Amino acid sequence: MADMSLAGRVALVTGASRGIGRGIAIGLAEAGADVAVNFTRGEEAAAETVAAIETIGRKAKAYQASVTDEAACAAMIAAVETDFGPMSILINNAGIASRGQSVADTGPEEVDKLFAVHAGGPHRLSRLALPQLRTHARSDIIIISSIATYVNSPNGAPYTMAKAAGEALALTLAKEELANGVRVNIVAPALTVSDMGEKLSRAITGQDDIQHLAAKMPFDRVAVPADVAAAVLWFVSDANSYCSGQKLNIDGAGQATFR
Repeated sequence: MADMSLAGRVALVTGASRGIGRGIAIGLAEAGADVAVNFTRGEEAAAETVAAIETIGRKAKAYQASVTDEAACAAMIAAVETDFGPMSILINNAGIASRGQSVADTGPEEVDKLFAVHAGGPHRLSRLALPQLRTHARSDIIIISSIATYVNSPNGAPYTMAKAAGEALALTLAKEELANGVRVNIVAPALTVSDMGEKLSRAITGQDDIQHLAAKMPFDRVAVPADVAAAVLWFVSDANSYCSGQKLNIDGAGQATFR
């Protein structure tokens, strides 16, 4: 049986106060990692994530920093090393949704905002974390992307473009950091039960309850954060010894779209 234990490892998960980020943070803790919980807003929600991890018996601490803020991110990266020791896992998960407008109706400020979070943020965090990641024989960076990059639905260009840029970063880093033992991979969820997923569902369907889509989804259910966390865990564990520069779509065989 391949070893899925993360005992002795330190992970930083951005956007970990709720939703997919919280699911990943808890999943890593359940496998034995100590977890730095990043958040931008929602201090109470971040504290709940920390409490859930501590209940598991792992160490956790919340750090407030926007992934678009260079100084705040640098301070956070330094604080994580002080509090936990050098990290060996970085999960670039923090994200925001676009307004769902056509290209003709979308201004440049929205495009800039989405790129700053989904591409600039992971670039910044990866760059700042690499000195810590390189101190280990094995480290991992995961970019949380989206099936949007292959569905390319209308009225979502800023989000899709920004996520595609994040994927390009991952594929480039995988080659650059190979000699340093840093594996870099992409996990791309479909619509998932989360704050962002519920906002997207509401914007498209006009209904508040995301679960009304279950019958239209693969396996008769909407994906949940644990589905994404399981993929992340495999990528960063010793069960994955040779896979880097790859993308895994969590989408029920490519069918998890509104239909």
